[in-house]
Amino acid sequence: MKQALKIGFAYTGVVVGAGFSTGQEILQFFTNHGSMSIFAIILSGLLVLFTGKWTADVGFDIKAESHVDSLLSIFGNIFGRIVDIVLAFFLYGVAVIMFAGAGSTFYESFGVAPWIGSLILIIAVYITLNLNFNRIVLALGAITPYLLAIVVIIAVINFLNPAVPFGEADQYAKPEATPPGPWWWNAITYSGFTIAVAFSFLTMMGSRSDSRKVAGWGGIIGSIIIILLMFLINNGLLAQMDEVNEVQLPMLLLANGIHPVLGLLLSIAMLLVIYNTAVGMLYPFLNRFSNPGSQRYKIMLPVALVLGYILSFAGFADLVGTVYPVMGYVGLLLGIAMLVKWLRMVTR
Repeated sequence: MKQALKIGFAYTGVVVGAGFSTGQEILQFFTNHGSMSIFAIILSGLLVLFTGKWTADVGFDIKAESHVDSLLSIFGNIFGRIVDIVLAFFLYGVAVIMFAGAGSTFYESFGVAPWIGSLILIIAVYITLNLNFNRIVLALGAITPYLLAIVVIIAVINFLNPAVPFGEADQYAKPEATPPGPWWWNAITYSGFTIAVAFSFLTMMGSRSDSRKVAGWGGIIGSIIIILLMFLINNGLLAQMDEVNEVQLPMLLLANGIHPVLGLLLSIAMLLVIYNTAVGMLYPFLNRFSNPGSQRYKIMLPVALVLGYILSFAGFADLVGTVYPVMGYVGLLLGIAMLVKWLRMVTR
């Protein structure tokens, strides 16, 4: 159970990055559908639960050294390599979004210029990615309980003291601000995005587990925490539906509305999980093209960070709205392929 919890917390730490912890991606994919967002999260959560467990299982079964091994097992040699390149591209894209998210968080929380905030994150990521894999997993998992506690407090207080009653949330919802498609399609694509983000790191964590049971439970625990956070953030945002679309960091708005100290604590949590996801995306990206500790790795790491820093100036909210929906389709393809493989196994 101890190892399963470590996997689950690290899995959560990879998924819950800038877009999630700030409330921006929950707002775009779910909350702006108003009351239907509750059903969307139920649907998305069930898919996240299945794919999270199955990804960890696959990682253990084939002892994956990187996501390439898992993709080749699921899709075959030719199509697997195509998906591999596409996934690697989006892993890097999410890392860039984390750099932008750090800039926005530092600015809105502490008044620090965005370019300085992004640079601070990049330095921290550089130091971390020179550590070994086990230490990276520990760093990712350590932050999850703190984030969960802060989000529970903010969401529950706002839900119990809503500025907008639940029955009136639809009046302020902006479905036009969501990705194209009805609520149920956004729910499906979001679950796809979640597994696309976690797939690479989760397969590697699964491969290093002591047993298939431990790997599977790690995936289940992480999925349950993610689903709980989705519900809490969504319900908190619904309670302040009249204001959340006017800011880049909706959860910070909710926290500061309760007390500035809570806003400070959330800002720290957001920066920590942004760091988590940046590390969780860049490590498998670099591991795909080089061996950790090798000369190529030591060259690719600073090059990737400098290029990502430049690209991050495109803006946080715009990057979320552009990259996340497309990555959702990539993850959806992964989810369908894993479901087909699972059905073949259970019907043998």
